[in-house]
Amino acid sequence: MDKGITLYVVRHGQTYFNIYNKLQGWSNSPLTEAGLADARQAGQRLKDVKFAAAYCSDTTRAEQTAQTIIAANASAPKLTTAPFFREEFYGYYEGTDMAQAWYVAGAPHGVPTFKAIEAKYSIGKAKDFLKAADPFHQAEDNAEYWQRVDQGFDLIRHNPALHDGDNVLLISHGNTLLSLMERYGQGKYDLSVRPANGSLTKLHLTDQNIQVLSYNQKD
Repeated sequence: MDKGITLYVVRHGQTYFNIYNKLQGWSNSPLTEAGLADARQAGQRLKDVKFAAAYCSDTTRAEQTAQTIIAANASAPKLTTAPFFREEFYGYYEGTDMAQAWYVAGAPHGVPTFKAIEAKYSIGKAKDFLKAADPFHQAEDNAEYWQRVDQGFDLIRHNPALHDGDNVLLISHGNTLLSLMERYGQGKYDLSVRPANGSLTKLHLTDQNIQVLSYNQKD
């Protein structure tokens, strides 16, 4: 039988790199006081949801957010961390000012901002442009990114402790949520607006597909 799971996907709380508008992929930047408050507020909104499991990337910001939410939750689900759930890897441009990095990636193609790349091409193409601009070519392109992230969803799908109808907590990242909306949102969502720190997105995960139930909810 096709197992259906509801994923409660929370973007991590605000970090210092978020304040400084720096690309933050695999780099670690701790939560600010406001970021800890984001996590606590998410924990209060979700405190009565019975979670069968919880997942996050192996980054400080994701783990801090996950642990804060779990501490407020009556079901206290076991947390699994995995690199599959990390944000996009920006390679040479990790920690770079976002506007500067996307200018270097997109300007040669006539699209000097991330929003311009997304509007004319796609978020997937933004990944390809950034890898091409990376002098080390270590940034993830779109194919490499999804090959990794899909392994994360398969990790959830293949958890033998999960059953049809279960709820699962997943702590995620800004560009990852945008990428998920581009891939699975059926054009219903404004990708020019970044999801808020601590916001909730709900997905229906089956053995074959992902369906977006709601996106970027703060209340």
